[in-house]
Formats: sequence, C-alpha cells, structure tokens
Amino acid sequence: MTINHAQLRAFHAVASEGSFTRAAAALHVTQPTISAQVKELEDTYGIKLFERIGRGIEITELGKALHEITRRQFGLEAEAEQILASARGLLRGQLKVGADAPHHIIPLLGPFNRRYPGIKLSLAFGNSHEVLEGLLDRKSDIAVLADLAPDERLHAVPFRRERLLLFVKHGHPWAGRKSVKLRELEGQRVVLREPGSITRHLFERAISDARITLGDTLEIGSREAVREGVAAGLGIGVVFESEFGHDQRLHKVAIRDARIESTESAVCLRERLSVRVVRAFFDLLPATLGA
Repeated sequence: MTINHAQLRAFHAVASEGSFTRAAAALHVTQPTISAQVKELEDTYGIKLFERIGRGIEITELGKALHEITRRQFGLEAEAEQILASARGLLRGQLKVGADAPHHIIPLLGPFNRRYPGIKLSLAFGNSHEVLEGLLDRKSDIAVLADLAPDERLHAVPFRRERLLLFVKHGHPWAGRKSVKLRELEGQRVVLREPGSITRHLFERAISDARITLGDTLEIGSREAVREGVAAGLGIGVVFESEFGHDQRLHKVAIRDARIESTESAVCLRERLSVRVVRAFFDLLPATLGA
C-alpha cells in the first residue's frame, strides 16, 4: 500500500499547527478538505491520529510518532527545494525567520534583502520558547532569540548583550529617579510577560536569588500590552534596554545594584547550515554586525 502524499501533508499541517483551521490556512485549502484528507488517512489504516475534544483536538501517541517522521520528511523536502533554488544563484527562494523581537532581527535582514532581493522573507514573532520550538519544528530556517542554552543540534552566533531595566508611568513615585536598588521592589506590583519570555525568566530568577517578595504580578501576553498596562498605572514593567523605545508616557529606571543581562543570538539547525540560503545569511552576518 502506497501512502497518500496529500493526506500525509494534511496530517502534518494539523499536527504542526494544532488546529484544522490553521492547517487549512497554512496549506491554502478549505477546512473540510483538510478534515476529509486526515479522516481518509485514519480510515485507510484503521487508526486514530487525533482525538476530537469539544471544539479542539489532541494528537494521539501514534500521531506524535508519525509527526516526528513527517517533520523530517517535509523538512528534507524544503531543503531539497532550497538546494534546487540555490542552483540559480539565490535568485529565488524563501527564508523563514522567527524572532523574539522586531528590533533584533530587522537590522539583520536589511543587508540580506539588499544582497538577495529575490529571496522571499517571512517573519514570525513570539517569546524565546516559542521561537526555539518553531526552529526545532522546522517552521523557521533561522531564529533570533535570547539566552540560548548549549545544544549540539544548533549553530548559534551571539551578537548582542543586553541589560534589563524597569519602567514606570509618569506620575509614579519612581518617575523622578534614574535608578533603584533591587530590594526596593519588595512588595511592589509588577507587570510581566507570559511564562516562556526570557525577560520574565531572568527577572524572576534575580528576584528569587535576592529573596525578594513582590506584590501582585499582572501577567500580560505581549510586549505591547505590558507597555500599555504600565502606562495605565497597573504596575512596574520590566524590559530590555533596547526595547524601551521613546514612549513619552513612560520613564525608565535602572537597577543599580544588579546586572541582569542576556545574550541575543542568531541560530539555525546545524544540519541545515549547508542549505545555501541559510549559509548566505550567516556568511553575511559578520559584515552586517560590523556595519
């Protein structure tokens, strides 16, 4: 029995996206088409790849095992496509990029786009955990993220070290100060990103190490929403210095007795460094960083 490639691709899209709706959008087909293809695959082999739970789905253990195979299969197809495109001298192709913040990746892509204008660029943003997962799942070719743990599967080039600072709204008691001690956060209400954010991870580790007890923590799921929460007086924000920007409603405050830092790196899967469009990005990186 020969496995149906369209059905397998439909399964892979649903498993990767976690949703029939998002899978249909990714493959540019209708949701009924995706649902029918997955059901036909299940019926052909008499198996269950997903459990339908209410309006959502949960992948079965068999589905997880198959997804590990399809990730490799469709990853190799993408690499083959890149190699064939590279034979034309990078006149065409695609580079999919994941990043934890726009201001880290955009300066790196400008010189690449000028050198290779025929390469289509696509960007996806998330916290550091989400970006790394996207890279490992081959949803992106390159990732830019902070505080990467050593991993033999990855090729990484560190390029920026950054320091965390606090920020408050104008009118806050700290708005007239340039710096505070970490201990002054005792009992203060803070506004933080979701778990998985490197900003939150580093800040909470420093607070824990100093044995400081914060007041209420308001969790907000995006950098922009944290900024709006602080501007509305909901608490003290935490941000990397390069991310602070020039919002006139806000005032930045350094932490003078603690240096809480992270290192930003450009990363790819080591096995994909031979793909020409990926190699071209890393070959151009030293000149980009030195500009």
